[in-house]
Amino acid sequence: MKFQKICVFCGSNLGIRPVYRTAAEQLASLLVRRGIDLVYGGGNVGLMGVLADTVLASGGKVTGVIPESLMAREVEHLGLTELRVVSSMHERKAVMSDLSDAFIALPGGFGTLEEFCEVVTWSQLGIHERPCGLLNVDGHYDPLLRLFDDAVREGFLHPDNRALVLDDDAPERLLEKMAQFTPTRTAKWIGREER
Repeated sequence: MKFQKICVFCGSNLGIRPVYRTAAEQLASLLVRRGIDLVYGGGNVGLMGVLADTVLASGGKVTGVIPESLMAREVEHLGLTELRVVSSMHERKAVMSDLSDAFIALPGGFGTLEEFCEVVTWSQLGIHERPCGLLNVDGHYDPLLRLFDDAVREGFLHPDNRALVLDDDAPERLLEKMAQFTPTRTAKWIGREER
């Protein structure tokens, strides 16, 4: 699988440790080296700003998608290749999805988790068949990955659907896993066999 555009979800804060900024810079540089354009939430703050600035400084292309409500807070990035202003957070996610060949989450808060889990759910439901990866910076996503594994053990998540979430702590290896991703094609439901 070859990617032209990858959507990256990430924090509007930097986090307290420099390793998060470094990871955003490394991912951004890797995207540019591989000729992959960035699609992201359009912000100029936190890891979002670092990611976009690094792609642009390295000669890459960046499309930001931001709702009008965040424009009013003046957090939009004004130096992007393209900035799309949409009416709502729901429309933002739909546009970002439509533009992208794959999805990666860097560390972040509620918004990052919600956006990533939504695109994974869309994959589970067969709405798209694109890879979804967590860049597990310094173990940041270990608790979330354990939660997904627990959901399998407890019968809430089918193993085939758990396999939709790819992860690695190195951007290069994560992209390789994503490039080799093969979707399960159909959602699997726990308990369906008993009905």
